[in-house]
Amino acid sequence: MQENVMSKIGFIGLGIMGRPMAGHLKAAGHEITVVERKSLTADDRANFAVAPTAKAVAAASEIVITMVPDTPDVEAVLFGADGVAAGLSAGKLVIDMSSISPTATKDFAKRINALGCDYLDAPVSGGEVGAKNAALTIMVGGPQAAFDRALPVFEKMGKNITLVGTENGAGQTCKVANQIIVALTIEAVAEALVFASKAGADPAKVRQALMGGLATSRILELHGERMIKRTFNPGFRIELHQKDLNLALQAGRELGVALPNTASTQQIFAACAALGGKGWDHSGMVKALEAMAAHKVAPDA
Repeated sequence: MQENVMSKIGFIGLGIMGRPMAGHLKAAGHEITVVERKSLTADDRANFAVAPTAKAVAAASEIVITMVPDTPDVEAVLFGADGVAAGLSAGKLVIDMSSISPTATKDFAKRINALGCDYLDAPVSGGEVGAKNAALTIMVGGPQAAFDRALPVFEKMGKNITLVGTENGAGQTCKVANQIIVALTIEAVAEALVFASKAGADPAKVRQALMGGLATSRILELHGERMIKRTFNPGFRIELHQKDLNLALQAGRELGVALPNTASTQQIFAACAALGGKGWDHSGMVKALEAMAAHKVAPDA
């Protein structure tokens, strides 16, 4: 299907990642409609059409994308008063790019399908940097035909785009797995740098050395640098990663799968929150480990 067939896109959720994602779609020539919010910037109002409600956004669009923080937010946007569902007509496509419960996603999809519309769950990884660079990893669950229809849109926001499964919820399951790996790797990098620094080694040199060996990773590269440079302004907030690990632990209970290191890492995030760090970047996990060690990897800026 040609890209110009999908030129009218509603985008709900202009946050740290949503705003640049919508910007890329606008730059590619799509007509973007967003919901009226006090948080809209002058640039937002200049670049996007503004509708009073999510219902109005859906009515004006062929495809509606949601990018909001949590499962209840998606449900409210889709099915609340004057929500997306109320503005849909048969043949439209709803794409949820938030990171939410796989179980709830299956229910949301059924409710949208009942209106004669397709639904894709398409959570992303790559954070603020990936969103700004249109280099997100996009993990998709839903019918092949709907994926094929959405692919030209996804290609304006991401690089690694995978239809994980043709059942809704597959994308969200993949994202939960991603968040387990990311959280545990951040913890490993933080633990290693605290250990090395307290032992008297230069953490920057340790990181440099490790970048050339088997321990290298994007987490060591990006988040290790944040830990050393003390740049904890959020690309992805600790409170959001806590939410994602809660999804993992909840799903683990439902499936009868033990996730012991996920549980312990979630407790370290809880310690960060207790220290006032819900809004820190998730690399700020190092601060809880530093508190336990009574030693900082590097002085705070």
